[in-house]
Amino acid sequence: MLGKFARVIAVAVAGSVLAMGGAGVAAAGGKGTSSTQAAAEQVLQLRDQLARAAYAGDVAGTQRSLGQMSPVLGDLAAGQKYSIQSDAQQTAATSNDYATEASRILADPSKAGEVRQLPPVPDIPDLPPPLNIVSNLLKNLLKTVTGLLASLLGSAPPLPVPVPVPVPVH
Repeated sequence: MLGKFARVIAVAVAGSVLAMGGAGVAAAGGKGTSSTQAAAEQVLQLRDQLARAAYAGDVAGTQRSLGQMSPVLGDLAAGQKYSIQSDAQQTAATSNDYATEASRILADPSKAGEVRQLPPVPDIPDLPPPLNIVSNLLKNLLKTVTGLLASLLGSAPPLPVPVPVPVPVH
C-alpha cells in the first residue's frame, strides 16, 4: 500500500515538473504547441521549395510555392489556429503580404511597375529573369520567412540559394 502511494506521488511530481518545464520552454524560446511546430516545419519546406524554384527561374513553380505558403502564413498571422508570440504573428502577416503581392505580379507581369519598393537584401543573391521583376520582393519574403522560422523553431536553416561567384579583379 505504501509503495502504491509513493508511486502515485512520484507520478504527480514528475508530471508537474514536465508541465512546468514545457511551459518554460514555450514561453522562453517562442516555441508553441506541436501543431505550431508542424506548421513551422511546413513553412520551412515551403520556403526552401520557393527558393529553389525562384533561383531556377521557374515562374510556375514559384507561383505554386507562393500559393501553398500564403494560407499557412495567414493562419500564423491570425493567431487563432496556432499559439505564437505577437512579433512572430506580425512577421507572418508581413510575409503573407509579400507572398500575395509577388503572386499578383507574377500572375500579371504587366503590373511589374506596381511592385512595392523594398530595400535590397545584400546577403541574398538576385533572382534570374523573368523573376528579376520581383527580385527584392521575393528576397525580402525569404528573409522575413527565415526570421519567422527562427522565432518559431529557435533557429532557421540557411536558405538554399546559390552562392555568388566572386568576380576576379585584374
